[in-house]
Amino acid sequence: MSFQLHTVLNRQTRRRTLALAASVSALLFVAGCHKKASPPPPPPPLSNNAAAPTADITATPTQIAPGDSVVLTWHTSNANNIQIEGIGEVPSSGTQSVRPNQTTSYHLIARGEGGSTDATATVTVGAPPPPSAPAESNIDDATFHQNVKDVFYDYDSYDVNAQSQSVISQDAAFLNQHPDLKVVIGGYCDERGSVEYNLALGENRANAAKQALVSAGVSPSRLRTVSYGKEKQFCTDHDEACWQQNRRAQFSVDR
Repeated sequence: MSFQLHTVLNRQTRRRTLALAASVSALLFVAGCHKKASPPPPPPPLSNNAAAPTADITATPTQIAPGDSVVLTWHTSNANNIQIEGIGEVPSSGTQSVRPNQTTSYHLIARGEGGSTDATATVTVGAPPPPSAPAESNIDDATFHQNVKDVFYDYDSYDVNAQSQSVISQDAAFLNQHPDLKVVIGGYCDERGSVEYNLALGENRANAAKQALVSAGVSPSRLRTVSYGKEKQFCTDHDEACWQQNRRAQFSVDR
């Protein structure tokens, strides 16, 4: 074989080899285009190991009259933002005085990295209690006579008139507030007439005042009568104005 023929054969062989390699590469490229790539794995979930917050709030006292003071006390943990509705942001623990004028719920909200929680304290506001009446043991004569007034009578009479009946009603109201208080009722007369006559008249006046109190609700077992007639005078002038002062039934604490 001549050298020129050998060269021609080698060139033809290389061309066939290159063509074959190109065909194989094209097939591999096409096969790769039809193959779907696998998606990347999802990221691991975020872990939160922070502790959940806790909270509590109390009010002392829980029931008051309008304008009275209440102390709020609260405690929280694992929280970095604490608020009480109506008050605002507060420390993690503490106390604060408030004066609600109506029933109020104090709502505490605590937030932290571990979540949030809340707590509530309610204060009930009611009408102020009525003033307490003094105990029987604390009632002196001055206090008694400020609240239990004497009644007065017309000349030669033991009738409880309309004006005296109004006084009796007020006296009975005080006595009924103090059911353990006992009373002595003294009947008095002016200087005119005999001793015997005025003793009887004084007794009738004391009994008339007692019956008026009983009709107003005072127990008769709490009432004792005594007649002084004209022996004890409140006024010693000899005129009608003075005599009027002496015609009376006087109420005193029966000790």
